[in-house]
Order: sequence, then structure tokens, then C-alpha cells
Amino acid sequence: MSRKGENIYKRKDGRWEGRYVKSKSPSGKTQYGYVYAKTYRDAKEKLLKAFASHSQQIIPPTTNITCFSVIASEWLNSTIPQVKESTVNKYRNLLQSYILPIYGDIPLSHITHDFIECQCNNLLLYGGKNKSGLSSKTVMDTLSVIRNILKFAVRKGIFVPCDGTSVQINQVSTSMRILSSTEQERLCSYLNSEKNPYNIGILVCLFTGLRVGEICALHWEDISFSEQTLYVHQTLQRIQDKSCSEKKTRIVLTTPKSACSIRTIPIPDPILKILNDHQTSRKGFLLTNSETHFIEPRTMQNRFKIALKKSEIESANFHALRHTFATRCVELGFDVKSLSEILGHATVNITMNRYVHPTLEMKKNNMEKLSALFTVN
Repeated sequence: MSRKGENIYKRKDGRWEGRYVKSKSPSGKTQYGYVYAKTYRDAKEKLLKAFASHSQQIIPPTTNITCFSVIASEWLNSTIPQVKESTVNKYRNLLQSYILPIYGDIPLSHITHDFIECQCNNLLLYGGKNKSGLSSKTVMDTLSVIRNILKFAVRKGIFVPCDGTSVQINQVSTSMRILSSTEQERLCSYLNSEKNPYNIGILVCLFTGLRVGEICALHWEDISFSEQTLYVHQTLQRIQDKSCSEKKTRIVLTTPKSACSIRTIPIPDPILKILNDHQTSRKGFLLTNSETHFIEPRTMQNRFKIALKKSEIESANFHALRHTFATRCVELGFDVKSLSEILGHATVNITMNRYVHPTLEMKKNNMEKLSALFTVN
């Protein structure tokens, strides 16, 4: 079925009709084109192809010669002091891969709502190296960068017909992998039977909700055995190295994802005992007991997959440990505010919407509460 804003409609004769902006006259008058098909899917595909072939014609005439690439460069340079290096690399990659090849030489005053929407649709359908289309998440990230650049231009006093706010992408939500209670028991059994640094790290994440970069960055100085807490204030990650060095990437130890991610987490008694037995040094990285040697996130992710295989559990990514932790906490009756702070979220809504996944058993138990209202005379 068609969605709002798509301009695809079912005609009385049973066919589907799609309307697109074909061109704009020098006076600014819009001229529309039409496509027809027997099915909605075919009409949508025809419409997107029509968008692609006519996208350059929907740009109105102007005398403004400030090109998008010039402002994009200024914007990127202005963000460098304000965001993490990994974020700058992400912006730079999106610009080079998906934005500048299309927008680079176009004057800012030529960039309209129709043009941005058309290019986003093209990325969804034909983007990527294989021309098979990008995910809605990647296109959303790309659109976000475009919006930031256009708003930056507005702040500089440059006329921009559209700042991109009116363009919307229907984001497809992906299912999150959560270990069942049975899977969690099997995994814990294996991890306890082979207590190496990798498995200890997996156990800590499973019972604290730490991200993979956070467990890799954890130092013994961050552990308080007397108070039974761990202090999260760093993350370890491998990022692209844009310098002239021979290596393409390097490891950095930096602040966590956000200010809310800096937090103190209580440690359950069994995990505290495991850490106490594992400790051989008062300083250095927790997993390795070394001040110079560390385990990087990709290695932890690979070792987690090995642990799943040995536990005869279906494959999952490392972040599934965080999802599983949050779900188990809700099942056990944690108050959501406490859980939100343990996970390092800015608001309770993020915790509820993103990480809390009621199981079928939880739903059944809740529905059974209605039985008390059922009476037979």
C-alpha cells in the first residue's frame, strides 16, 4: 500500500499511478511526469527510475555560485574540535561515498526538497558498491550530514531553498538478537568452565550491560572491590588513520559514547569473585592484567562467536549481550530508571524502546493477571 508523501495512487481502472517532478520552468512552475504499472511495487520502481533520470532538471536557475562542496568542507572543519575522531571519520566517509559525488558541484541555491528526496530514494534503491541499495539507517545518516551542512550554510547567511528537514526516510527497524534463558545458561556454563580473559570479559558484559569497547578499556583502577562497583569512563576502539602513516587504522582510548555513558555500575557477587580470582596486578587493563597489552573489540567479538559455537548457540553479535542483560533485568523486576542509568542512556525512553524486549513468557504472565477479572455465575 502507498505511504504518505510517495505520490503513488491506485486508479479506478485498477492500475497504479506514480507522479514525479519532471522539470521546473524558468518562472518556477512545476511540470509533472507520470508512470503507470499493474502493481504498487512496479509503480514504485518505475517512479524511482524516473526520479533518477529527471533529478537534474528539477533544479531551478540561479546566480548563486556557492557550491555545496565548499560549505561542506567548512562545516567538516568546524566540527573537528567538537566531536570524536571516529565521528569525523564517519562524516568524511559519508561525504566521499554518497554525498559529494552528487551534491559537490551543485550551487546551494539549487538544492531543493525535491532534489534531496530524489537522491535519497536513489540511494535506497541503487546505492552502494553493488548498486543494490543502501539500508535505511545509512541513508538516514547521510541525510543527517546533508541537513547539518545546509543548516551551517543558513547560519552563515547563505540562501538555501531547503535545509533537508522536510525530507523524511521511513526507517526499517531490525530485530535485535536476545539470548533465551536456556541459551544464557548454556553460555554461562561454558564461560565458567574456561575462565580465560576473553570469557571473563564476556561474563562481565552479560551481567553489567557494558559495550564491547568499554570492557576492553576497563582498568583495575576502575574496580572498587570494597564498594563492589566498576567505573565506566573510557572506551577502546580502532579507528581509521587519516594521517600519512603506513597503517590505515589505529587504536585509541577515548571517552564513551556520550556523557551519560560515564557511569558507576554495581557488580553482582559472582562476577566480583571471578574478577578477584582473575586479578594479578593492581594496575593496567582488567582483561590482560597488563599496562601495555590490551584486547581490542574485534578480537572480543571473534572470541564471543567462538564461545557461542562451543555452547551450541545460534550466532549473534557481541551487542546481543547488552540486549540480553537489559531484558533479563526487566524480567527480574528492575525499575527502569535504575536500568537506564546502568546502561548509560540519556532518557528512560531510550531504554524502553531500544533495549527492553518482553518475552512471550512475560506476555503470558501479564495476560494471566486478567484471569482474576473473569467470574462465572
